Amino acid sequence: METNPLLKKANDHRLKAIPFDEIKLEHFMPAIEAGLAEARAGIEALKNNPEVPTFENTIQALEDNGQTLEYAATVYFNLLGAESDTPFKALAQKISPMLAEFSSSIATDPLIFARVKAVYEAEVQGQPKPVLPRDFADREALKAAERYRLIERSYKSFVRGGALLSDADKKRYTEIAMELSQLAPKFSDNVLDATNEFELHITDPQEVEGIPAGALDSAAFSARKKGKEGGWLFTLQPSSVTPVLGYCKNRGIRQKLQMAYSSRAFRDAHDNQEHILQTLKLRKERAQLLGYATHADYVLEDRMAESVTNAREFLDKIYQVAHPAALKDVEAVKAIAKELDNLDELMPWDWSYYSNKLKEQRYQFDPEELRPWFKVENVIDGLFTVAQKIYGISMKQVFDVPVYHPDVTTWEAYDTDGSYLGLLYIDLFPRETKRGGAWKSSLHGQGMYPDGMWRPQVMIVGSLTPSTDTQPSLLRLDEARTIFHEFGHAIHSLLADGYYHGLSGTSVLWDFVELPSQIMENWLLEEEALNLFAKHYQTGEPLPKELLDKVIAAKNFQAATANITQLRYANLDFDWHVTDPETITDVDAFEKQATERFQILPLIEGSNISCAFSHIFSGGYSAGYYSYKWAEALEADAWSLFEEKGIFDQETAQNFRKYILSRGNAFHPMDLFVAFRGRKPDPDALLKRDGLI
Repeated sequence: METNPLLKKANDHRLKAIPFDEIKLEHFMPAIEAGLAEARAGIEALKNNPEVPTFENTIQALEDNGQTLEYAATVYFNLLGAESDTPFKALAQKISPMLAEFSSSIATDPLIFARVKAVYEAEVQGQPKPVLPRDFADREALKAAERYRLIERSYKSFVRGGALLSDADKKRYTEIAMELSQLAPKFSDNVLDATNEFELHITDPQEVEGIPAGALDSAAFSARKKGKEGGWLFTLQPSSVTPVLGYCKNRGIRQKLQMAYSSRAFRDAHDNQEHILQTLKLRKERAQLLGYATHADYVLEDRMAESVTNAREFLDKIYQVAHPAALKDVEAVKAIAKELDNLDELMPWDWSYYSNKLKEQRYQFDPEELRPWFKVENVIDGLFTVAQKIYGISMKQVFDVPVYHPDVTTWEAYDTDGSYLGLLYIDLFPRETKRGGAWKSSLHGQGMYPDGMWRPQVMIVGSLTPSTDTQPSLLRLDEARTIFHEFGHAIHSLLADGYYHGLSGTSVLWDFVELPSQIMENWLLEEEALNLFAKHYQTGEPLPKELLDKVIAAKNFQAATANITQLRYANLDFDWHVTDPETITDVDAFEKQATERFQILPLIEGSNISCAFSHIFSGGYSAGYYSYKWAEALEADAWSLFEEKGIFDQETAQNFRKYILSRGNAFHPMDLFVAFRGRKPDPDALLKRDGLI
C-alpha cells in the first residue's frame, strides 16, 4: 500500500500530475478499496456529528469527502476509455458496482439527508436566489452565490438519488444502480470489440481506385503493421472508413464497409440487443421508483429544456424546416449519381461518394484538397493561436509530465498575467486499446479541495487520421473541427474560476455543456482565423484565397441533411426512453419505427444504429442526445454576436469568458446566457445560421 502510486499524496511537482508511468493494473483494486474505506469513515463521522448541521460541516464536508476514492476511480475510468486492454476492462465489472453501491448508500441515508435538508431549509428554502452580478470583483458575493447554488443542487441530487424512498425502495434503487453500472461498460466493450474485429484487406489496385493517396498510404501502413503481404488494410475507425465511403469508385467495397460499420454489435458475437433491453427496463424502473413516468421525464426535469414536451417541440420545429430541404438534398445527389453513373437507386453507401461529387461540381473543390493545410501539429498550434487571440491565454508544451501512451502530449495553460490555468493532455489517434469517437474528460477539477485550491487537469481524446512511416498526420476539415470542438470543452474547464469544485467547469446542466465546444468550431471556418495557421505542410504556403473562399461558400452544404441526421438520433433516444420497455420485443423493429420519418435514404437490412449508440447506452447522454441541437441553437445565437462585433472582439470574448466559461454551474445557465447576450436566445438562430430560413 505504501508503494501504490494511486495512494501517494500529490508530489511537489507544480502540476501535481498523475504518475501514469508508475500506475499498473494491480494498483487499482487496492486503491479503490482503501479509498472506499476512507470515504465510508468520513460518512460515518458526518452522520455522527453532534453539531447542528451547517454548510461547512455538511454540504462542504460531503463535497470534500472521499478524495482518495475519487482520484483512483477518475484515473481508472479515464484509462478505461483511452488506454485499456481486456484485463483492464474486466476490472470495470468489479469497480463499477462497488462505486454505485457506495454512492447510493449516501444518497439514500436518512441521517445524511436530514442534515442536508436542514441546511437547505435554513439557507435556501424561501430565500431569494442570488442575482448574477455584472461585476465579478466582489469575490465574497460570488462565493455566497455559489454556496446557495451548491446547497440547492445538493438537496436536489439527494431527492433525485432516492432520499425520499421507503427502505425497501432504497434497497431496490441501489440494486438498479449497481446493475446499470455493469451494463454500460459491457455495451461499450462490445462496440469496441466489434470495431476492432473487422478488417478489410485489399490487394487489387482496381478495388481502391478513387481513394485519396493519403488514405491509401495510411491503409498500406496499417497492412504492414499487421503483417499483411502488400495491399491496403481498412478498419472501422472513422479515419479509415470515411475516405473509402467518400471516394472509392468500387461500389461493392463501399457497400461492404458501410454494412460492417452500421451493423457493429448487432446480431454478431458482440450483440448489444439484450444489453439495450435490460438497460431500458432498469432505467424505467428507477424513474418510477422516484415518481417519474419515464426515464426521459426523470432526466429532463433537471435540464434547461425542463420537460420532454419542450425538448421535442424544439426538435420538431427544426424538423418542419429541415426535412423538406433534406429531401431536396437527396434529389440533388440522386441526379448527379444518375448523370455520372446512371445509378437508379441511391443507397446509403452511395451518399458520401456522390455528395462529394456534387460538392465538387457546385463549388469546384474537393474537401481532400484541404488536407495538406491541416497537418495536425499546425492545427493544434493554430487552435492555440486562435485561443490566445480570443481570450489572451497561452499554451506551452511540457515534456516532464508522465503520460499513459507515447501518442499523448501535455500542455500547460497560462493566463494573460502569466498565472497558471491548468494542464491539458492531448491524445488524438486511434488504437485498439481506445474506444472510438472523441471526447473531453477531467482528471482533476478546478476549485477548493481539502489540500488547497487546485487548477484543472483535463484531456481531449480522439481517433483522427494518424501519421504513417511516409507522411505526417494530415486531417480532414471535419477532423480539425473535432479538435476545435473538444478544446472548447477543455477551455470550459481551464478557464473555470469558481470556489466549490462540485460546480466548476463543465459541471453544468447537460443541455448547456455543448455551448462552449460548439461555438469554438466557428473560428475554424473564418478567414481571419484560418490565415493564422492554415499553411501547407511542405511549402509553408498559406491556404489559397480561392480555395478558402470555396470552403466558406460550402459551409452550409447539406446543412438540412446534417440536421435531420442529428434529429434522428435525438428522437430515437427519446423514443427508447419514453416507451414502456415491456412492450419492446424487437430492438431492430422498434428502431425502424422510431426513425421512419427521418429516413431519407433506403434502409439497409441488417444495419442498426442503437446497438452501437454508445452516447445513450454507455456515455451518459440517455434522454439527452437532443442536447447537441439545443446547445447548437444557443451557440448560433451567441456566435451571431461575435459576427456582429468581430470574431476577435475583446469585449465580446471577455464577456463570454466571464459569464459562460468561468462560472460553471454557479448560476442557472439561462441567467448566464442572458448576461452574455443581453436577452434570451433567439429561437430561430440555428435555422438562420444554417441558411434554412
